[in-house]
Amino acid sequence: MLLLALDTATPAVTVALHDGERVLASSGEVDARRHGELLLVAVDRVLGEAGRPLREVTALVVGTGPGPYTGLRVGLATAQAIGAARGLPVYGLCTLDGLAYATGLGEPFVVAADARRKEVYWARYADFRTRTSGPAVDRPGELPAEVAALPAAGAGARLYPEFFPGLRADLPEHVAAGALAALAAERLAAGEELPPPRPRYLRRPDAKVPTGYKAVTRG
Repeated sequence: MLLLALDTATPAVTVALHDGERVLASSGEVDARRHGELLLVAVDRVLGEAGRPLREVTALVVGTGPGPYTGLRVGLATAQAIGAARGLPVYGLCTLDGLAYATGLGEPFVVAADARRKEVYWARYADFRTRTSGPAVDRPGELPAEVAALPAAGAGARLYPEFFPGLRADLPEHVAAGALAALAAERLAAGEELPPPRPRYLRRPDAKVPTGYKAVTRG
């Protein structure tokens, strides 16, 4: 098994190569405006650092969000294009699950990512492998009190610490593709069927078709 993992659902552009047992190489850069510029460069860099050509990759796993429309689509489209060109399976995993896996926590906690518009994408976990609710999108002050009080990871929790009293500064801020790959490898080894790479859109996109056009007449 040689998994190529990537995620662009958050400001982090992250790529990793995993051989089923460990991460061989990884890359991560936080830049919310340059997903399209950075992703393929990162793929080339990771393959080069691992010393493994693309032809040896046996499957891809991509973060499916939730996340902003444009950034999320960059990762999904790239993974599907590589998969189609090489005839490889492409799996999708919830981005928040990858972030949760990286915490290694064995107790209940919450993951919150920045959703903009003064909202967060969040999910609740029983431990680093087990999601119990979500993902959902809400204003941080509207989360259930018992959820907000849990140990918290993610950029959304860091952005609104007044609403996440359990914020843990030692836990990851953004997802890392290495964790996403490790989670996928673990589930595949256990015989689980991973979901397809379908985006998790929890609200309508920011961009809208203009309305209220003025009629133009020729005199």
